[in-house]
Amino acid sequence: MDTHALIADVPALKRLQKIGGIAAFWGLLAGAVGAFLDLDQFFRSWLIGFLFCLGLSVGPLALLMLQHLSGGQWGLVGRRVFEAASRNIPFVALMFIPLVFGLPRLYTWAQPEAVRTDEILQRKALYLNVPFFLGRAVLYFAIWTLCSWLLNSWSAAQDRGELAVHPSDTRRFRTVSAPGLLVYVFTMTFASVDWIMSLDPHWYSTIFGLIFVAAQGLTAFALVISVLALLSNVEPYATYLIPRLHFLDLGKLLLAFVMLWAYFSFSQLLIVWAGNLPEEIPFFANRFRGGWQYMSLAILFGHFALPFALLLSRDLKRRPHLLAQVAIGILVMRVIDLIWTVEPMFPHRRFPIHWMDIALPVGLAGIWLFLFARNLRSRPLLPLNDPFFKEAFAHDLP
Repeated sequence: MDTHALIADVPALKRLQKIGGIAAFWGLLAGAVGAFLDLDQFFRSWLIGFLFCLGLSVGPLALLMLQHLSGGQWGLVGRRVFEAASRNIPFVALMFIPLVFGLPRLYTWAQPEAVRTDEILQRKALYLNVPFFLGRAVLYFAIWTLCSWLLNSWSAAQDRGELAVHPSDTRRFRTVSAPGLLVYVFTMTFASVDWIMSLDPHWYSTIFGLIFVAAQGLTAFALVISVLALLSNVEPYATYLIPRLHFLDLGKLLLAFVMLWAYFSFSQLLIVWAGNLPEEIPFFANRFRGGWQYMSLAILFGHFALPFALLLSRDLKRRPHLLAQVAIGILVMRVIDLIWTVEPMFPHRRFPIHWMDIALPVGLAGIWLFLFARNLRSRPLLPLNDPFFKEAFAHDLP
């Protein structure tokens, strides 16, 4: 079947593109003004926006690979969202370029004068140095882009009928996804160390990478639920998307990742609290005072307690638009959590959250949303030529 004939001009996606364009214009305009007022803050806020868009792109790539390995209806209905989001990885790589010019303003290990007077930085210089840092970043993005390109290219060929519609033909997807998922965990762990943990090179956490991986999975599930709820009345979703089944499954997975993120985050706090080591304590000490304690409570409530309590409801998980509101709330809390993670690494004299911490993430996420909606409009909304598609939905369709 040539599924390109099924590509529809979806008004909801047009509106999504328009919203993304407006957010990008005003957010980046405000960020440009802020760059002239406080260049150091500009780079910090840009880093927060970059990390949020990174999670929106690489998290869905991980779920795309997981879906090719595990199968299931939840992955088939969400595959196009995962693919469209993962095709934004090259854009996120371009977002990294401005950070290259701000390395000395963000990272003390990139300041030669600071390294000369700090014995710890000197010992870590073999790993924390600008050429090796940039080389690792290129490697990370090359691996993620390659995985995304292969999976998206084969999926597009499947849509065009260029691949045999046979279960054995899906082996190539699993051949990439199995090692790709493992490599994703390792590369994202190192990337989180490079781009976030090394903001304070004296601090370390052995579980930090897992927190970031769980957060990106949570971001990806929140994204796919929000988009599917928006498109639930659009064909072919109106025919194949069954709220009592698919949104229930996605809601359960969202709840699982809410708990996984909370478990890893609490484990880090518990380990640091029990260890009581001077090189580890400042991370949480700085976040429990100076105004950050209120944001810590907000994250505890909004990122875990409230969504956990709401997602326990089976009825809510079967109602797409209610579930989408919870998912959008989680996406907002992801930005707040990134601000909470990044900003306390730097000294603050006034209220800790700067207006650019909101403006730049909104602007960058606006561009990301515009490109994502364009990607989603360019291909059929469901992989109807997938050899497992009819089998997966055979017992659920009227």
